[in-house]
Amino acid sequence: MWAIIATWRMAAEGLAEAANLLSKGEHGGQALVKAITMVEDFPFYKSVGYGGLPNENGIVELDAAYMDGNTLSVGAVASTHDIANPVLVAQKLSEYPVNSFLVGEGAEEFATKNGFARKTMLTDRAKQHYQKRLNELKSQELKAYTGHDTIAAICLDTSGSMYAATSTSGLFMKKHGRVGDSPICGSGFYVQSEIGGVGATGLGEDLMKGAISFQITMLMKQGLSVQQACETAVNDLDTLLKKKRGQAGDISVVALDKNGDFGVATNIDTFSFVVATARSPLSIYLCERDGVHTKYRIADKEWLDAYQKRIHEPIM
Repeated sequence: MWAIIATWRMAAEGLAEAANLLSKGEHGGQALVKAITMVEDFPFYKSVGYGGLPNENGIVELDAAYMDGNTLSVGAVASTHDIANPVLVAQKLSEYPVNSFLVGEGAEEFATKNGFARKTMLTDRAKQHYQKRLNELKSQELKAYTGHDTIAAICLDTSGSMYAATSTSGLFMKKHGRVGDSPICGSGFYVQSEIGGVGATGLGEDLMKGAISFQITMLMKQGLSVQQACETAVNDLDTLLKKKRGQAGDISVVALDKNGDFGVATNIDTFSFVVATARSPLSIYLCERDGVHTKYRIADKEWLDAYQKRIHEPIM
């Protein structure tokens, strides 16, 4: 049995490649980072890697993480500049028992010394988005963009090993040095091969308040199905935040259990995810919250065509 799941439509092409590797019995960690790097390399995705939107100073700052569910080894980087594939650096850092989470210049120095590719990550298209936003906000305080489209992915390979990884450029117009949940173990991701794993996307500051990926994994350990665990944790955190703070930011999660069954949950109107398993072909789903439950359906051609048009349309 093998399976792989990831947040957002942008993961589809990468997951197709990863699914092919997994179906041939390849190592799950390598298949997973293949999927992530394909997203990092695609210039029309505004929230990950090359083409990611910058912070308020016009600088693209990248975060990424990788976790091995067999050993619980974790590697992560945050606030890095001009590293072509931060998830690969995170994977390398997971080999170290200490100094496995590096930020800023330290992460960049490690990447350079270990031969990882450097690249100017701010594209002309991202510059256009940035300038448009500046023009809109000349008389206002800069505020973060509403999108939080981290790629977070979990996979199970044919040996029964599980892995998790994330990558993001974070909030558009974020404060210099701001780091969200994506590289934080237990918040943006978590995995144990004998239980399952989880990846999160949304407003990092709120996701961290619930350590949601760890919470979902522990609910699975207690006997909840993967879908029940996702819905319970998302609903509980959404309710808690509204009670304590009056509102809750975007919260969406994807998860796999050790058997290759998947679950998802969200507190937003529409959330997309991609999944492929040995039992079913790669599919792109749309899901929405329905009371305390999350319902999902296959994305139709109209939605997929509109998506392609939207990500490529000129910036006016």
